[in-house]
Amino acid sequence: MIEVSSLPMFDELNSKNTNFERSKKLQQVSHQLIPGGAHTYAKGDDQYPELAPGFIVRGEGCHVWDVDGNEYIEYGMGLRAVTLGHGYRRVADAAYRALLNGTNFTRPGLIEVEAAEEFLSIANGADMVKFTKDGSSVTSAALKLARAYTGRDMVGICINHPFFSYDDWFIGTTPMTAGIPKAVRDLSVTFEYNNLASVQALFDQYPGQIACLILEPVKDEDPIDNFLHETMRICHENGALFILDEMITGLRLDLGGGQKYYDIVPDLSTWGKALGNGIAISALAGKREIMELGGINHDRERVFLLSTTHGAETHALAAAIETIHVYKEEPVVEHMARAGTLLANGLNAVIDQAGVQGYVKVVGKPSNLVFATLDQDKKGSQVYRALLMQELIKRGILGPSLVVSYAHSDEDIKHTIAAFGEALSVYHKALEDGAEKYLVGRPVKPVFRKYC
Repeated sequence: MIEVSSLPMFDELNSKNTNFERSKKLQQVSHQLIPGGAHTYAKGDDQYPELAPGFIVRGEGCHVWDVDGNEYIEYGMGLRAVTLGHGYRRVADAAYRALLNGTNFTRPGLIEVEAAEEFLSIANGADMVKFTKDGSSVTSAALKLARAYTGRDMVGICINHPFFSYDDWFIGTTPMTAGIPKAVRDLSVTFEYNNLASVQALFDQYPGQIACLILEPVKDEDPIDNFLHETMRICHENGALFILDEMITGLRLDLGGGQKYYDIVPDLSTWGKALGNGIAISALAGKREIMELGGINHDRERVFLLSTTHGAETHALAAAIETIHVYKEEPVVEHMARAGTLLANGLNAVIDQAGVQGYVKVVGKPSNLVFATLDQDKKGSQVYRALLMQELIKRGILGPSLVVSYAHSDEDIKHTIAAFGEALSVYHKALEDGAEKYLVGRPVKPVFRKYC
């Protein structure tokens, strides 16, 4: 454990990250060219305080540099996609070699079979896999398969898990329902994680209508009372499929994902993010009798599953193969768990030292930590989130979350804890004087909101 007394003082920290001149100019341009100014809502300007870098130009390991030359220790690492570190040489070299031999052909590439074999060596109980580029595509494909397999239309979504797809079946359950027909929204119903009664209630309310339930293996709290296995049992007793979304847990909680970690074999599972260390690749995996509906060797009605021009690009498959090799040869999962534990312990110590217990919280599994910010009434606050992020950015920490990677060293963790300690002293003052005295500009906003 890192001792608080061993942390550097404020004047030793990088506190010069307040010049964002080029970022501000580029933001004016980007919003004229790109809706929202970014291609991912979670990267939008409304998710960060005004005193924040607008654009990153380079990354190495867990460090990144913005267009104004400011350097940061980054957390979240490409929305949890970059687990090995930016520019990780083995993966980059494997992708580069594949690029030189051609990225796409008129027939399948040999590497498609090689990648499928490598992936299925880690996917617990899966018989077949289909690759594409993003998580939304494979989760939507999983639901289509479940509907075709069961002959049912409705789907159950875990309401406690923040994101499954940009497609209508999920976005229709959020406040951002513009453009989504009510008939589509009505086909998606919700249940609560670690609440078996809510799972059973869905099947009681909609008997014979639900095709599947989809959920992450875990978010912040471990399953209790055998929740995952019992939920799968209820699904199967009611003729529905059980789908695990491994976008975050796959190659982070375990090389084999949450299903390996919790010893459960889902009917279908969806993977991505870390699979290519940030290079675009995702996977839908599952049992043969279900997956085969998307093939050509059966006598049932055909399912148009996934058919994308870029789904099996050679460089992405090469990156996935090499990423899996690195995980098999090096202690990636163990390192992330250790680094996250070290970080959580240190942050909890400086939270206590700053006197903001109950106002700032560190939650989640060690390799997938996030922080919660509460106001004077101990209610979740976007204002105080913006303030904490602002103060961390000043001290060289770009942290919308506390999600670590294989690249985060003990020195990075030590610097982060020290930066938090200084930022929390400002947070403590804001609880007494009001955040508006310390926050520059507007607060951050939740992604899912009805109006801008």
